Amino acid sequence: MHLKRIAVAAVLLPALYLYIMYLPAIYFLFFLIFMSVIAMSEFYSMYRLEGMLRYAGLFSGVSILSISYISKDLLLDIIIFSVIAIAGIRLLFKRNPMSSLSEISLPVFGLLYIPCLLTFQAQIREIGPEWIILLYATVWAADSVAYYLGTLMGKRKLYVEVSPNKTVAGAAGSLVGGIIAAMIMKATLIPVLSVPSALLIGIIIGIISVLGDLVESMFKRDAGVKDSGTIIPGHGGILDKIDGVLFAGPILFWILTVLGIIK
Repeated sequence: MHLKRIAVAAVLLPALYLYIMYLPAIYFLFFLIFMSVIAMSEFYSMYRLEGMLRYAGLFSGVSILSISYISKDLLLDIIIFSVIAIAGIRLLFKRNPMSSLSEISLPVFGLLYIPCLLTFQAQIREIGPEWIILLYATVWAADSVAYYLGTLMGKRKLYVEVSPNKTVAGAAGSLVGGIIAAMIMKATLIPVLSVPSALLIGIIIGIISVLGDLVESMFKRDAGVKDSGTIIPGHGGILDKIDGVLFAGPILFWILTVLGIIK
């Protein structure tokens, strides 16, 4: 399993780096839409959401990302319209009112959890592809160090009710990995970033990556599944790979805004 994880990462990570760094911003939007559709499909499948509500959620997710790219001012409008549309579809396509709130809540939360959080990455991409590389490198370094440190040294469980395999050592590894990646990015791709700012980003993303991972684990435990999907050999589903990035994207956007890098 370890060799498969490493082999897949060795192929996908360089390809993703080249895709993000050297293609225009519109192609990153296509990447976000692709990830959103697959991750939402996995999330809806975890909870066995089928039929018109599933398709309405997926279509709304694509619409949210597309409209947010065209005009950020319309983002709230398209989210509200999507909620109205999903509620209306539930009303028209299923006459029995029982469980209507829970059936509407699932596709709506899927929108907030995945495409709405991904819109922050589209905004970060506007200031340069290197900031997206910073985001992904920091989160995935945090995840990787957490995984291997937790495997080697983890004894004390972090949150056994949600994720039996997560350990305190792994959480500490996430913090270390985040700091290392942020400092490497400062030294290579983003020299404009100060050392204190890089440390701040590494620490906060290292922490938020653990939170994102635990939240997705909470959903998987609730749904009774081990992985969100099987699309990436040795790694699980798309949602398994972006759970930390989903939460870290808005956090990085807010940090860069406070630092005056995003205006």
